[in-house]
Amino acid sequence: MAGAFHSPFSHGFSRVAAAVPRQYAAQPGRNAEATAALARRAAGGGARVVVFPELGLTGYALDDLFQQRSIIEAAERALEDLLRESMTIDAVICAGLPVLEGDRLYNCAVACCHGRLLAVTPKQFIPNYREFYEKRHFASGAEVASGAEIVLAGQRAPFGTDVIIEVPGCAGMNIHMEICEDVWAPVPPSTHAALAGATVLVNLSASNITIAKADYRRLLACGQSARCLAAYVYSGAGEGESTNDLAWDGHAMIYENGRALAESERFLAEEQLIFADIDIELLRSERMRMTTFSDASTGDGFRRVTVRDLKPAEGVTELARAVARFPYVPSDPNRRAERCFEAYNIQVQALAQRLRATGIDRIVIGVSGGLDSTHALIVACRAADRLGLPRTNIVARTMPGFATSDRTLANAHALMEALGVDAGEIDIRESCMQMLRDIGHPYADGNEVYDVTFENVQAGERTSHLFRLANMTGGLVLGTGDLSELALGWTTYGVGDHMSHYGVNASVPKTLIRHLIRWVADSGEVGEAAAAILRDVVATEISPELVPGENSDTPAQRTEEAIGPYELQDFQLYYVSRFGFQPSKVAYLAVQAWSNRDRGEWPADIPDSERNEYSLTEIKRWLRLFLRRFFATSQFKRTCIPNGPKIGSGGSLSPRGDWRAPSDIGAGTWIGELERRVPDA
Repeated sequence: MAGAFHSPFSHGFSRVAAAVPRQYAAQPGRNAEATAALARRAAGGGARVVVFPELGLTGYALDDLFQQRSIIEAAERALEDLLRESMTIDAVICAGLPVLEGDRLYNCAVACCHGRLLAVTPKQFIPNYREFYEKRHFASGAEVASGAEIVLAGQRAPFGTDVIIEVPGCAGMNIHMEICEDVWAPVPPSTHAALAGATVLVNLSASNITIAKADYRRLLACGQSARCLAAYVYSGAGEGESTNDLAWDGHAMIYENGRALAESERFLAEEQLIFADIDIELLRSERMRMTTFSDASTGDGFRRVTVRDLKPAEGVTELARAVARFPYVPSDPNRRAERCFEAYNIQVQALAQRLRATGIDRIVIGVSGGLDSTHALIVACRAADRLGLPRTNIVARTMPGFATSDRTLANAHALMEALGVDAGEIDIRESCMQMLRDIGHPYADGNEVYDVTFENVQAGERTSHLFRLANMTGGLVLGTGDLSELALGWTTYGVGDHMSHYGVNASVPKTLIRHLIRWVADSGEVGEAAAAILRDVVATEISPELVPGENSDTPAQRTEEAIGPYELQDFQLYYVSRFGFQPSKVAYLAVQAWSNRDRGEWPADIPDSERNEYSLTEIKRWLRLFLRRFFATSQFKRTCIPNGPKIGSGGSLSPRGDWRAPSDIGAGTWIGELERRVPDA
């Protein structure tokens, strides 16, 4: 079981490869030899489909030589050679050659595996503009009758653009082939194939290179994979193609649902292979959720060819794709800045609209000196600025209780002063003591009983004061609780971080809030004094500060000791709520992302001392706790949360947005799968 857990192929992944061989113009036999050698290497690396360039068995830039019978017949003999070699290669090989059928010559892609010719797909869209004159030589695959077959290299195979190759042994991978210009067309053949169930779309290309053309290719591959909720594997011609009038850069790419997984090194003199593990389960999960995808289908009409003797590679434990540690926070600084800009402005715009719509011109907020209230206060200030309201219309109060630390209290006061809001302090200890006396709690008699009642009395008193302040000032109580707390149920029902008039942080995870505060501090928007305070808030340990510690600087409660590291729980939340992955797969992905601190990229603003790693034992422990809290004990809180803006795709737990679930179920189904399929170490 442990071995199966550590294989990517046990978790819905299937490995693909794109090959860029060294081309030998007008030498089909030599090209077949090079193709077979690269395909064997790809299969040895675990790939179960390998894609080669357009007309790769002959070379693309042959011009009128395609009308020479010698080239056409030599190409077919080369295919026979490739079919023989494929007998001992455990992969579907997608290669290109010219094919004469009747009196028409077609630019074709062929798929073969274990000596069998699986399908022959002609190019449908034939370019005849700028530097391309393919209609001089080739007929369009659109002319091929539906259901046609062809005899090629001594084998009969389906002939047309209407063929999907099914590989059920490899996570249910379904392959469709198209050729170069096909993806440039307004409606590529692969679009129809994806709607009919193809998950891996391959493109055999010989696109020449001109300045900036590679960027356009990336856009095409990215967009087609995103629109089709599919993988897109693209292989382009490179070294060895004729350069009479054109040049070639050997561009190969692998995309999945709009995400780049791998790309070749362009203009390389040597042959290349790039690999990626495609998450077939993720693609199918996305298609299941996106009902407009299936609604777009106009009927199937595709033929299926099944490859039943192809299984995932054995002994593979390394995942051939990167798994981000922080799915809500890009490691790339430019993308991270853009993400922060969007999230922050969504919050600001949403709050400004709520105030505008209600006619309320005051905001009431509790400021603790912690992450969430700090960020909510920044958003409130920016919304007030946008509406032309004085910041003194923000009624901000810090409300120290029995365990408030000197550091957070000082930061709360300093931040309110630096931002120029209506600042003040309400010491809630006296009113809390009255409540504790009223209900007969032992603490009121001098006993150090720090139970959940003791904690929630403080949360309730803070909320009560804020709502009464709102009544008195005609203000709106701004919530500060975040997505991570809602996921884990780390809120007090009806009060505290759970209840407000509007919650700007409700779909922002804790890991993103840290970076949002850093981003605002670095932007220059709040001034140097406030920026210094913001950076100190980010550096402060997370604690509810409800139970007294040994001194006023050391909190007795450390949130992440109770509910797990937020960085790990946010990771697990993303894959459970966004994609519905099974716990075993979530654990596997967490191992890939978090088991080695030296592997993969980190956001540059995370200091080395905070670059953590977690063992499988730790991951399983915290995932078990997450599943119990998320599914079994916290949903009732999420069914009645206040309004708040959705920030990211799949990033809301509002019953009016992304997440609807019953409140009275157990977590046994999920925890049982975790225990059965994930080893303890």
